[in-house]
Amino acid sequence: MRERAAGVGVATGELRGKEWDEPETHGETRSCAFMEPSIHALELLGVLFSGGAWLCTLATTLMSTWRTLSTDLLTTESYEFGLWETCVVQDVGTLECRPHNSLLDLPPEIRLARILMCVTLAAGLLALLLAVPGIQVVNSCAGRLEDLQCKRAMKMAGGALCLVAGVLGLIPVSYVAHLTVLQYFDKSMPEVLPRWEFGDALFCGWTAGVLHLVAGTLLLTSCWFLQGENCNSAVPVSLARVQPEPPSIRSRSEYV
Repeated sequence: MRERAAGVGVATGELRGKEWDEPETHGETRSCAFMEPSIHALELLGVLFSGGAWLCTLATTLMSTWRTLSTDLLTTESYEFGLWETCVVQDVGTLECRPHNSLLDLPPEIRLARILMCVTLAAGLLALLLAVPGIQVVNSCAGRLEDLQCKRAMKMAGGALCLVAGVLGLIPVSYVAHLTVLQYFDKSMPEVLPRWEFGDALFCGWTAGVLHLVAGTLLLTSCWFLQGENCNSAVPVSLARVQPEPPSIRSRSEYV
């Protein structure tokens, strides 16, 4: 009977070696959260440029220096013309501003600039609100594949809105600058009359438009690189089972 029990033990050991010693491989889905540092850098730069562009757009909209005028006859004063008010600057440092009384009294380019700059501010703010939770460094989702695709869609929408805001912001600034150049070189006006010139707000608006375009390009580029990442590829992971203790053969032989 002991020989019989020993044979049972050998057979059990062989079966255990065949069944438990061979590791099994299972597929594990790779998460998109583990990306290259270059994608994180593109996302952060896009968000930073978008925030800076929106601040420059806000400053451009509120500044009263869209056009400036200074005369040789009265050198102690200079005039500033903005979207919302007209200001008189004196050499002693005093600034006196008066808001525009009526929208209908404004030139057509200023009315158009008002509308487009307000739309640019709304589009830039919406783009920033969509892009910030869409980047991977912000913990806005649980990390599942569906949530990561949602983050990518939000970031793509933010990048597209940044491009729209950049184009909308460049249109009024460039149009006002174009009309200012035409009026400055208008030979039908007498040379003794003062001419309007470029103000600081135009340069700030051009900077805001370029920053918006750069921010949108960076965000969309990060989305394109993220699309190239294979988020559903299976990575083989070996899983070893825990070997259970063999049955007690000795106790069975003692009873026999």
